[in-house]
Amino acid sequence: MRSALTSSRRLFVMSTVALLLAGGVQAFHTGVGGDANGDGDVAIAGCTCHSEEPDNSVTLILAEVPHRYQPGVTYDMKIQIVGGPDIDSSSGTGGFSMKISAGTLGASEGSENLVQNWEEDPQTLTHTDPGSQTADRTWHISWTAPPSDTGIVTLWLAGNSVNGDGVPSDLDRWNRLSTTIDEGEGSSTRTVFAGNGDIEPPAPGEESIDLHHMGAGLRAHWLGLLGFAAVVIVIIFCGLMLRYGFSRHYEGRSNLLRLRIKHQRRGDQ
Repeated sequence: MRSALTSSRRLFVMSTVALLLAGGVQAFHTGVGGDANGDGDVAIAGCTCHSEEPDNSVTLILAEVPHRYQPGVTYDMKIQIVGGPDIDSSSGTGGFSMKISAGTLGASEGSENLVQNWEEDPQTLTHTDPGSQTADRTWHISWTAPPSDTGIVTLWLAGNSVNGDGVPSDLDRWNRLSTTIDEGEGSSTRTVFAGNGDIEPPAPGEESIDLHHMGAGLRAHWLGLLGFAAVVIVIIFCGLMLRYGFSRHYEGRSNLLRLRIKHQRRGDQ
């Protein structure tokens, strides 16, 4: 009897732990997905295990989204999170979860180790362990459009900017967005974002060039400016000459003409 009770208790504890784990698997540095604390898919509901509400101080950006899709065509897009805790690439910096209503999601060329399909679901995409440590919270992904006559496709995206301490808390910041893509002709793209748009420009990278080290290119730049200034000076000088130099000469000729007319009138008299 005691053995049966002990076995039942163990089974109950194991079941409870399994349920807790199942409800909490949606937020790890190895990927984000699943049911967000009973609120639904994390790509739609958001990263509620970190904080209950999205934070518009975090700008979530999805770039190169096609206005219209052509069936079977693969489109490359870029996900970026701007804002939130300071980036520490030695630990976790952020992650995302994306879901599409039709078509298949995958990694863009060269980003295969940074993104993955959540639980091998081709319509759900998230980051990998290396992908959670990106220095700029940017991921390059691809979407292959569904067959013709599918109609409007809906895309959901949740992005989480974290402080890297490995503990889900309201110290982390997340945001979410959704958009639709209709079938049709065209190759134009757009950028979709969520947040207040208060984005500070990134600091110049090491590959940036200082003007004072441009050498001959910089000298040519200054010579061009000097040449332009010389042309402006010549134009101003010519204008002054036309205004004051020739006008005085013309005034003298006018006086001489008046004198001749006066003498002619005297002779007539």
